[in-house]
Amino acid sequence: MAQMNISVPEGLKKWAEQRVAEGRYSSTSDLIRDLLRRRQEEEEQLAALQAAIDKGRASGIDPRGVPEIFADVRREYHAKHG
Repeated sequence: MAQMNISVPEGLKKWAEQRVAEGRYSSTSDLIRDLLRRRQEEEEQLAALQAAIDKGRASGIDPRGVPEIFADVRREYHAKHG
């Protein structure tokens, strides 16, 4: 496993050590790994959402009206689910 050395303010150090003391993490390294994994997942989710937004914007405006769109969605749903 790769190693990193980080500097944090005393308040964050105490906060991290308290999480370990409470038994939530086995070590401060375990806490930092968890926080980094969560942040990575958040960024991946945001990128996927942005891609979906971009795709939607690029698709243009549907010429159908709202009632027609809902009717089509209902028809598709019933065709799939009986």
